[in-house]
Amino acid sequence: MDGGKFCYLATVIDLASRRLAGWAIADHMRADLVTDALAAAVRTRGSLAGSIMHTDHGAQYTSRAFSEACRSAGVRRSMSAVGSSADNALAESFNATFKRETLQGRKSWPNERQARLDAFRWLNRYNTRRRHSRLGHRSPITYEAALEAPPTTLASAA
Repeated sequence: MDGGKFCYLATVIDLASRRLAGWAIADHMRADLVTDALAAAVRTRGSLAGSIMHTDHGAQYTSRAFSEACRSAGVRRSMSAVGSSADNALAESFNATFKRETLQGRKSWPNERQARLDAFRWLNRYNTRRRHSRLGHRSPITYEAALEAPPTTLASAA
């Protein structure tokens, strides 16, 4: 942000649907930033039991607090190789797209309030309207709704 202050975004993205299941923003990169994002994902999904959470080797992801939050949520942890951004390509791509589309040529936000508002708008749009080629040019929410749709013919229902 202007003045040299930083805001950090932690996300939990469903690899199958590309849905942003949980996120958190803070002015720090401590463990509670990522545990808050995980808790938001649990609230969105109802349960993450059996899921795998892939992260890099950041201190917040290797912390005891995050390890415990994953254990409590029934989430198995997976970590990329040290220094390998390719192992975490989805998150790297998501973050680059987020910055490009929210900053739109600016180098920073004027203040934390504006950064949070822009982030909220974009993150909501990402799930509800942003189309993904991997999802047949559907948004993550539309893609998931199609997966959960009841059969429409008697043959399908049988």
